[in-house]
Amino acid sequence: MRLEEVKLAVVGLGYVGLPLAVEFGKVRSVLGFDINARRIEELQAGHDHTLEVEREELQAAVHLRYSADAEALAEANVFIVTVPTPIDKYKQPDLTPLIRASETIGRVLKRGDIVIYESTVYPGATEEVCVPVLESVSGLRFNEDFYAGYSPERINPGDKQHRVANIRKVTSGSTPEAAALIDRLYAQIIVAGTHKAPSIKVAEAAKVIENTQRDVNIALINELALIFNKLGIDTQAVLEAAGTKWNFLPFRPGLVGGHCIGVDPYYLTHKAQSIGYHPEIILAGRRLNDAMGSYVVSQLIKAMTKRRIQVQGSRVLVMGLTFKENCPDLRNTRVVDIVRELAEYNIDVDVYDPWVDPAEAVQEYGIEPVEQPRQGAYDGIVLAVAHQQFKDMSAAQIRALGKPEHVLYDLKYVLTAEEADLRL
Repeated sequence: MRLEEVKLAVVGLGYVGLPLAVEFGKVRSVLGFDINARRIEELQAGHDHTLEVEREELQAAVHLRYSADAEALAEANVFIVTVPTPIDKYKQPDLTPLIRASETIGRVLKRGDIVIYESTVYPGATEEVCVPVLESVSGLRFNEDFYAGYSPERINPGDKQHRVANIRKVTSGSTPEAAALIDRLYAQIIVAGTHKAPSIKVAEAAKVIENTQRDVNIALINELALIFNKLGIDTQAVLEAAGTKWNFLPFRPGLVGGHCIGVDPYYLTHKAQSIGYHPEIILAGRRLNDAMGSYVVSQLIKAMTKRRIQVQGSRVLVMGLTFKENCPDLRNTRVVDIVRELAEYNIDVDVYDPWVDPAEAVQEYGIEPVEQPRQGAYDGIVLAVAHQQFKDMSAAQIRALGKPEHVLYDLKYVLTAEEADLRL
């Protein structure tokens, strides 16, 4: 297949797929497919509820068409799969969306077609899980009748500087010829350039360790924060001092959620355990990071008790619910750990987040955010997410939400050490 013969389809139009489809849609014909008909209607109307792509960008993608009809995929000969790869309640990889997408493509797969996966997986998943599904459904043979590739996504939700086009792209293919075509295809839109990995497994491994490395580093800083808190030392002050050394890495303590950093390490550890290796450092980091919500609540309860604030029946405001600042993404947010832990103490919790869709919060977590926090109503305030709206508030404005005697816990260093009662 030559580059000019490519008829492209992007399967899955979420945080990863839509920006990718839009970039391709600026330079070549592309079909954007999603099983969610409401999502398709929304995009056809020129709106993206994830706020990753502005209306003007959607309009600029003049060669992009949308469909929720799987039969429309039959016109494509190159498919890019960008569906979610979450974990289940046992923290095991849930490849269901990936398998379903592979089945859908398998029904329309033709000789010479190429299927490229961007979803985060463990090394080997593309060829061990996805390709057999494609073969079974299509009746075609891998690397004889059709080909595969892997090019890991590097989307950072809410980041308006690091976008698809200006982040270097790792590419790979199941044969040298497929790899070369895939690399040239992405090079059409990636201004930052591409890096062609020697194999699909190498590209898969590169993706999964990117976020595993960040997870372990944050776990280290979280553990240091626990130690410094016990020593009565301000963690931020320590990090600022250490940061004066040129090669000190600028990680900060906090909750580790989202669809990448809090999930991807479990894909790698799952694969490692399947081959008989028990990863010590990675799993230790995961345990520590997953426990931070409980730690935050324990610190808040201790501070309230010291001030003789009645804990049972008290009211606490949690400011922020999304997994990171300035975006509406609720996937795997660990703020819910704080909310649920507070409820274990029979504390009434109000959650306020101007970025979230209240219906989505109810559907995903059973949490109904308040439209506005109440003035002078709270025994405790937890500043959990550093949204710009919260940064624009002064310490006095935030404290005005609390009762005359209350505890203010700043998880994100929005306030100074003097302005907050507690900081990580």
